[in-house]
Amino acid sequence: MSEGQEVVPIIQALEQGEITLQGELLLGSNYTFLVRVVHQGGEFLAVYKPTRGEQPLWDFPPGTLALREVAAYVVSQALGWDLVPPTVYRRRGPLGRGSLQLYIEHDPEYHYFTFTPEDRQRLRPVALFDYLVNNADRKGGHILFDSEHHLWLIDHGICFHVEDKLRTVVWDFAGEPIPPEYLQAIETFGAGLKDISSPLNAALERLLSPAEVRALARRAQRLLESGRFPLPPAGRRYYPWPPV
Repeated sequence: MSEGQEVVPIIQALEQGEITLQGELLLGSNYTFLVRVVHQGGEFLAVYKPTRGEQPLWDFPPGTLALREVAAYVVSQALGWDLVPPTVYRRRGPLGRGSLQLYIEHDPEYHYFTFTPEDRQRLRPVALFDYLVNNADRKGGHILFDSEHHLWLIDHGICFHVEDKLRTVVWDFAGEPIPPEYLQAIETFGAGLKDISSPLNAALERLLSPAEVRALARRAQRLLESGRFPLPPAGRRYYPWPPV
């Protein structure tokens, strides 16, 4: 990110900047592109996921994955955990509407399965976040550390289903008590979901179905009632494939 970009809010730059395709990222099942965003003299890299490049899924409504990417960012911000890179929904892009997310420079060889024990211990909010958003595909390579060792989470296109879909590699804390600071964040978040006039509700209702927002609120309430990290579900697969 250039020096000029630092004084401009990143969300504004993502929403208004000029997008230029740099190349395709080939690891995912949907079309994903690395792009350059230029805005008010600053420029930076971002990840662009056009809706037209989404592969149909039997259990998720078509054309909604980019919206779910943005919803994950909204939830991360509402919780105060700053886990998801800034993400917006662009109505117009090089290949039409889609999500646009700040690109995080990271070491692709350093992921969940190669993390130090100390970094593994930092993943408690990841486990809670993935339960809340009902992440159906938390692979080890979707958990990143940037050059300042800030923890980031990416790839949230198949989240927020009303049915239990949680598949994740992060079960390290299953059954443990949730630390008070995380419970407080979830309680505040749940209160925002219950308030139909809250900015949080307004933002999510533009991105998810009413039933999905209600299911999100129920998951938050279940965490508050149990006070413990979720256990792996019985009777179905709860790890993603491939795991990285």
